[in-house]
Amino acid sequence: MSAPLEESGLDQLKRLGRYVFVRRIVTLCAVIMSALLQAFVIKVFVNPANLLSGGFTGLAILIDRITQLFGVSFSTSLGMIALNVPVALLVWRSISRRFVIFSMLQVFLASAFLQFCPFEPLLDNTILCVLFGGVLNGIAISLALKSGASTAGTDFIALMVSNKTGRTIWQYVFVGNCVILCIFGVIFGWEHAAYSIIFQFLSTKTIDSFYRRYERVTLQIVTARPQEVLSAYSSEFHHGSTCFEAYGGYSGKPVTYIVSVISSYESDDVIHLIRRIDPQAVINVCKSENFVGNFHRAPADEPLPAEVDGTPAADPLLGLADNLADAIRSGSEHSASKAKRAQRGMLGSSEEFRHAAETAIEHLDHRGTKE
Repeated sequence: MSAPLEESGLDQLKRLGRYVFVRRIVTLCAVIMSALLQAFVIKVFVNPANLLSGGFTGLAILIDRITQLFGVSFSTSLGMIALNVPVALLVWRSISRRFVIFSMLQVFLASAFLQFCPFEPLLDNTILCVLFGGVLNGIAISLALKSGASTAGTDFIALMVSNKTGRTIWQYVFVGNCVILCIFGVIFGWEHAAYSIIFQFLSTKTIDSFYRRYERVTLQIVTARPQEVLSAYSSEFHHGSTCFEAYGGYSGKPVTYIVSVISSYESDDVIHLIRRIDPQAVINVCKSENFVGNFHRAPADEPLPAEVDGTPAADPLLGLADNLADAIRSGSEHSASKAKRAQRGMLGSSEEFRHAAETAIEHLDHRGTKE
C-alpha cells in the first residue's frame, strides 16, 4: 500500500507545477544560486589564477584586464551588463521574453555579487583553481539552464538564430571564444590561455553532464494495454509513436510493441507514467545517435521537464513586463508630445515676435516718411 501513496504524493508534488507562481519561484531561486556561484568562481578561482571563462563573461573579464593595463578600470561587473543589455534588447521580440527576463536577472545579480560580495581566494595552485573553478562554473551555468534561464550573452543570439532559421551557430560561438583566447594569450601569455582552455573544457563537460535537453533516447515499450498507454502518453508528452502487434516469446500472449523518441530528460517521467498505467509493461531505453523528422520539444524557459496539464496560459510575469513596457512607451510618447507642443509654442512665440518687430519697423518707417 505504501507505493501507491508515494506515487500519489509525487504526482501531487509535480502537479504544483501547474501554478505559475511555483514555477517562477523555482526559476528565481535557481537564478539567484547560479549568479552567486558564478560570482564566487570568478573571484575565488578565475581572477587569482589569471584565467578566462567563455562567452560574454569572458569578454567582460578580458576588457577589464586590458583597460587595467592603461590605468583605467572598466570592471567585469559593469562589462557584463554593458555587453548583455544591447543583446537582450535585440532579441526581446525574437525569443521567449520570460527567458530574457530571468537571464538578465541572472546577469544583474552576478554583477552585483561581484561588486559587493567579499569572496577571497582559497587556493594558491593554478591547476587546482582550473579544476575546481571549471566544474563549479559549469554547475553555475547548469543551474540557470535547468531552471529555464541562462547566463545570457551567446545563448540569446543562438536561440534567436535557431528560432528564425532553424540552424545552430554554436560553431561560430566556438570560433569567437577561440579568438578571445588568442587575444588573451598574446597579451597575458600563452600559459594562462592554455589553462583557460582546460577551464572552459571542464565547464562544458559539466554542463553536458547536468543539462541534457538536446539529447534524445528511443523508448521500446511492450505492453498488454496499448490504448490506455498511448492515450496518456500522447496527451501528456505530445510525442508520436509507432506500434506493432506482437506476442510474448515465453507466454505466447498478444502484446503491443511501441517505439517512440523523446528527450532524455523526459525518460523518467515517461517511464513513471507508463508503469503507473501498466505495472507489467517492459520498457527499454536506448540512446539515439541521430534523429530525422518532426520532433516536439517543450519550451526551453520552463524549469519543469514535464508539461503539466492545466498550466494557465496567462503569465503574471509577462503581464508585468508588458505593463512596464507600456508605461515606458507611454512616458516616451508623452515626453515627445510635450516637446512638440513646446516646439510649436516656441515657433508661435517667434512668429509673434517677428510680427511685432515688422510692425514696429513699419511704424518707424512711416514716421520717418512723414517727417
